[in-house]
Amino acid sequence: MVVWNDDGNGYVLQVTTPSWPGAGSKNFPRASDGNTLGCVQDNNVKVSQHFFALRLTKDDLTKVIKALQNASVVTDVKNPQLVNNGGPSDVQALVKTLGVKSDSKEVTKDELSTGVILVSKPSALNVPPWQMLSAVLDGTPLRSATWWASPQIYSSTASTNISCWEDSLRKPGAVEIATTGQWEQQIFGLTGGPSTNNNHAKIGISTSGDHFYAIFGDLNQQGTVAGSNCASSQNGRGGLFYVVDDRTLHDAVANLIKGDTAPTRAPAK
Repeated sequence: MVVWNDDGNGYVLQVTTPSWPGAGSKNFPRASDGNTLGCVQDNNVKVSQHFFALRLTKDDLTKVIKALQNASVVTDVKNPQLVNNGGPSDVQALVKTLGVKSDSKEVTKDELSTGVILVSKPSALNVPPWQMLSAVLDGTPLRSATWWASPQIYSSTASTNISCWEDSLRKPGAVEIATTGQWEQQIFGLTGGPSTNNNHAKIGISTSGDHFYAIFGDLNQQGTVAGSNCASSQNGRGGLFYVVDDRTLHDAVANLIKGDTAPTRAPAK
């Protein structure tokens, strides 16, 4: 959800909750579903989710809208239930470009006024999403906690052969897949699938280097690093990542997703 005023200043709210928010105006409510967390047909409070909000200047807003367009983020600018376009004329013109599938294969990386790094993965770039992010962040090793379910992308090292790749991207660092986390000595699961102890958030951290990144994304570690179907699952989807370089936030998220790690290959059958 993105909102702004007549000057183009506002904020963005990134959420991982399915089917919410689904109505942007009380004047155009949903015809057959609710608009309150937990009161929709998709149970969006059954498993863990994340919420990330950030204030935007007009320049930031422009970058976010362009990033959404590059990622082919789904919306319908002609549907008043979803979009109430207004504000500066140049912002309105950008909003009208949304809801169209982009043929871009270029990852975009912008620094917002708050220092937050915004990365946009286009849907036509068929590569594993968190390895892509590591490459964009100059090969920084990462640890991620997402809806990790079939088709799983396993943990990777700096030497993992990733043939589903784009020559324009540099080499990624290691990417760990967190499968358990902890909160006040309570252990909980961080995978997807049929289990009731699941995580649908898409969060991560840097594990070494000069930066202390806390990451909030749209994409799970599902897809493939090699094979004939490089567009598998999240490889073939677009999405955004917000990267915050802050030691306190990094350490808090790191402690939350500290625990077991997925192997680097599927178990032998």
